[in-house]
Amino acid sequence: MGGGRWSLKFLGRGASPLRLAVGIAVAGIAWNASPRHVAAADPSLASPGEKISSAANGVIRSFRAIYTIGFVVVDYKYSLHALTPYSSEYRMKLSEVHLRSAKKLRKLCEANKGFYVKAGQFVSSLRQVPKEYTSILSSLQDQAIPYQFKDIEDVIARNLGKDLSKIFLAFDKQPIAAASIAQVHHGILINNQEVAVKVQYPGLEQQMKIDITTMSILSKTVSWIFPDYRFERIIQEFERAISLELDFVQEAKNSERAARNFKNNNIVRIPGVYWDLTTNSILTMQFCSGHKVDDIEFMRDSNINPREVAKSLMEIFAEMIFVHGFLHGDPHPGNILVCPEGHGGFSIVLLDHGIYRELDESFRLDYCELWKALILLDAKKIKVLGEKFGVHKYSKYLPVIFTGRTIESKSALGTQLSNEEKKLLKQELHSLKMDDISSFMESLPSDFFSILRTDGLLRSIISKLGAPRHVRLLAYAKYALYGLETHQDVDHGLTVTSTVSRLKANMSYFQLRILLEFLALISRIEDARHSLVIKSKRMMHKVANFFYRSSILSWFSLM
Repeated sequence: MGGGRWSLKFLGRGASPLRLAVGIAVAGIAWNASPRHVAAADPSLASPGEKISSAANGVIRSFRAIYTIGFVVVDYKYSLHALTPYSSEYRMKLSEVHLRSAKKLRKLCEANKGFYVKAGQFVSSLRQVPKEYTSILSSLQDQAIPYQFKDIEDVIARNLGKDLSKIFLAFDKQPIAAASIAQVHHGILINNQEVAVKVQYPGLEQQMKIDITTMSILSKTVSWIFPDYRFERIIQEFERAISLELDFVQEAKNSERAARNFKNNNIVRIPGVYWDLTTNSILTMQFCSGHKVDDIEFMRDSNINPREVAKSLMEIFAEMIFVHGFLHGDPHPGNILVCPEGHGGFSIVLLDHGIYRELDESFRLDYCELWKALILLDAKKIKVLGEKFGVHKYSKYLPVIFTGRTIESKSALGTQLSNEEKKLLKQELHSLKMDDISSFMESLPSDFFSILRTDGLLRSIISKLGAPRHVRLLAYAKYALYGLETHQDVDHGLTVTSTVSRLKANMSYFQLRILLEFLALISRIEDARHSLVIKSKRMMHKVANFFYRSSILSWFSLM
């Protein structure tokens, strides 16, 4: 009871929500006016009048956010204050509050649009937040209202210094895609080349500063009221991601680097960049057609096996993580297309290269070692690597996060858990408290955080494609091995290792390869079983239709 009264008292004391919102907006205006910011600005920045309008809008958006979060805080405090923490009744009530709060936050994101939608999308991709939030906020992935074409035309003219008619033979006024910070239009250049033009919405930089400041203040407030719930790390990662996304020149460089990394891969397609038509706010690329990676109906109509797409997609991203150390950080379905052309009957087009993470080399190698340890069920090695990653006592949760089993599990990856292991896993998950999750997230290296988010998005996609879980495990295991071998090849050119050391390494790799082959065999058996089930259902359907038609004909013959 005392906790509930205290939270209400807190909400009533100090600066009012309106004064706090005004303060945030003023801070945003001051930041926009600073010489450092003006020097870095591009030609599409808004006029002084538009800045004032943006600041006023910032006050409204900030007030709306503070108002919503205030109600969410009160809901948590009063709904849970009389319950025994982590009892069955507590967990049930907590789930109800999570659901109500997620719905309130979704409404906030839909009302504030822009970076709030982006923030909601960001949170929905994190596997470390309650499932109620990921489920409700995932609907924001398709929340985007295009800007009026006049605004888009003005941004292009100011950035490229020419009217559209001087650059394009044709330019579609209706966008082919719209997101929270930009929209994409199809165009044909004067030289008849087909392009996709990504145009950033005007006035985003000043809006971002106000919105991020609001989110930061709110996250600290919530962490003060609920010490177990700490979101500062999520806000920091979100701000880093958004800052990267707003720089289209960097995005173009990322796409070219990724294209070089996959130059020998005939499944991956990455659109080329037209540098003479690219600025911080405009990105002109080669036009690539295709359908979203989760469009199952399209794949079936095009005779493309969704499971093969899932396998190729996982191998592409596994190669990024374990071999290249250069990772696309936003692989949601809108950024990945499937084209019915290429090797094996399809190709995968990677779009939106704004958010990339360059993994530290020592982290990349340790992460390869982690997956090797996960496959070999090497609990001692997992704990040692957990210490290196800085998660210490939480290292026992690494197998749970990545493979869905406890650190004591003896079942090989790709096989079913025993009943006892299922019971232990359930107990392990129930023992996790929000404080454990918050502490774990705060302990993680930034590289790890990026991988977790990307992995969460990939799991969602391959699940929609109907691929079994071992497709992901097999891809990660295989490329973790490749990543270690790649490093060894470099070392062999620089240092001389002992015969015994090489023999030990080769024995370890031989053991790992046997397990990989075992996983591959399981995958083939599962695919064959799945194919047999489908064929059996079709056969039964035909037989049923035959008997149905026969009975109808017999009935008519008797009449």
